[in-house]
Amino acid sequence: MKIVTKNITLQNEQFTLTNQRALFWKKEKALILSDLHIGKAAHFRKNGIALTSHLMKNDLERLSILIEYFQPEKFIVVGDLLHAGDNSDVDEFCEWRNQYPGLQFYLVEGNHDRLSKRLEAKLCLNFKSRSFENGDFLFIHDFEKKQEKFQVTGHIHPGFVIHSSVKKIKLPCFVVTDNQLLLPAFSEFTGLDTKNLPKKGKFYVFTDAEIYEI
Repeated sequence: MKIVTKNITLQNEQFTLTNQRALFWKKEKALILSDLHIGKAAHFRKNGIALTSHLMKNDLERLSILIEYFQPEKFIVVGDLLHAGDNSDVDEFCEWRNQYPGLQFYLVEGNHDRLSKRLEAKLCLNFKSRSFENGDFLFIHDFEKKQEKFQVTGHIHPGFVIHSSVKKIKLPCFVVTDNQLLLPAFSEFTGLDTKNLPKKGKFYVFTDAEIYEI
């Protein structure tokens, strides 16, 4: 796996975008991502749709490589850590998470994150709330129009369409506006929304080899 990075400045703070669907906040030593949807494949299998278990394993392997690369002290998930409550994939995620006992684990709850007290304890969270404020930034799953702080959000699974001479290619992206940084979905087992995106945004579209500013 190749990690490609691009530094951007938001509210006078440096953030590093990656082609692996996550970003790093240098000042806070925080790895930030959204929409892992842990348990989605197991949920589909439970309902009779045959899916390989490698889907989540691949996401977790990418995440481990990012942790090794950036050496973060905090791990912030901006919503939809889970997909459908507790299942066998969640057990596997918890085993993975136990490899990093010193990593502070923050969960900003998304619309899929319905956590019982038992499940919350199982996930070994250091912080859980509907939103998380840090300095000039508000981390929240879905954008709130009435909020004045700069928002780091997920939820939409943003994508960008590139027109080639042969076909249309849909790629994941980050979107940056004057008051929002919209994160791509970290899990590769998600669709891409190319329509319901922030207006007047700057797009950082990425492939395995490059990040393009559009």
